[in-house]
Amino acid sequence: MKAHNLRTLLLLVPLAFIAVNAQQPVQQPSTQQAQPEKPKRTYPEPKNLKVLPKDLTGEQVHDIMEQWEGALGAKCSTCHTPDPNNIGPNGRPRLNFADDTKQDKETARKMYQMVEMINQNYISKIDSSGAPVTCGTCHRGHLGPQPFVPAPEEHDGPPPPPPAGIVAPPPAPVQQ
Repeated sequence: MKAHNLRTLLLLVPLAFIAVNAQQPVQQPSTQQAQPEKPKRTYPEPKNLKVLPKDLTGEQVHDIMEQWEGALGAKCSTCHTPDPNNIGPNGRPRLNFADDTKQDKETARKMYQMVEMINQNYISKIDSSGAPVTCGTCHRGHLGPQPFVPAPEEHDGPPPPPPAGIVAPPPAPVQQ
């Protein structure tokens, strides 16, 4: 073999080795054991549904309740009572979802019926109505509906009175 070809070969072999190994990912030894998948959460069959459709699954009712929680800024315990005879793994009583003793639960049912009526009897009859009314339309993440106070530049008259509990600023001096 000529010296020129030998030199070329000695240069190409290491380059080829580097190129092949650079394309293969380096396997790092795992220091952690593979985590087993968590079992899918199961939800109990709904009981005592008075305004929601009776054929909903536990998971569907749970999903609806999570939406209401966010729209109302509430927690499950706002409407549902703890059951001292049913202690969870965290040592606290689980909630009794079927119990009707909390007034907030009855209020939520009435509000749900109102929203459904508005959507069926009014919103659905307007071609360009867009999204349906939801709890969040008025509540906006708060348990009580939030008052609408337009910005001063959005109307021609004097500003509306502030919501209850908020002190109004002093009137501006009148120029003569």
